[in-house]
Amino acid sequence: MFLRNIIYRLLQYRSCLHYFKGLGFHKIFSTNLATEAGVSSEQVRKDFSLFGIKGNKKGGYEIDELLNSLDKILQKDVHEKMILIGMGNIGKALAQYKGFNKDNISIVAAFDIDPSKQNKAHGVPIYPINKLKQIISKHNVKIAILTVPVSVAQDLCNLLVENHVLGIINFAPIILKVPEGVIVNNINLTHELNNMIYFININKEIEKVVN
Repeated sequence: MFLRNIIYRLLQYRSCLHYFKGLGFHKIFSTNLATEAGVSSEQVRKDFSLFGIKGNKKGGYEIDELLNSLDKILQKDVHEKMILIGMGNIGKALAQYKGFNKDNISIVAAFDIDPSKQNKAHGVPIYPINKLKQIISKHNVKIAILTVPVSVAQDLCNLLVENHVLGIINFAPIILKVPEGVIVNNINLTHELNNMIYFININKEIEKVVN
């Protein structure tokens, strides 16, 4: 969890650096980066120091050099190929999303059990599930996105693990059981919304008490 939090912050810093670069900046100070990323400047410097990244107190960091360092740490110089299983509304949206390309990530294939969805153009070729092993092997896929109903999520997860997929982004509202060494990131939009609603309402109640 400790390392995962650091990597998450490095990704945040990387996004902020691209933002500043787009504005025409060539150098940046830890205080500016911290403000944009929502952390302290001490945290920025501490995270960078863990990976041997050093700035200049007077000159700050060269943005291009910093981006190059972060890209190497985050292995963004390697093209990562993914597959997508489930071509419902979420699956279609992800298949057509162009933002992956700028991060050197691509969805090379999608899968669905519905024959009417196979071979249709949604940004990627769509195959039946029986082609899964072949495609994973052909493209050396290590990451899959699951956007399928709960009833089939675990079975498909097992199939992915059998075919040596090591990372699964799971949109199904179920906790998948995987062996050690396989990473699952669960994305439950309903939980996220309910979490936000709860804290919005709690803040309203606190404001009533305070006022």
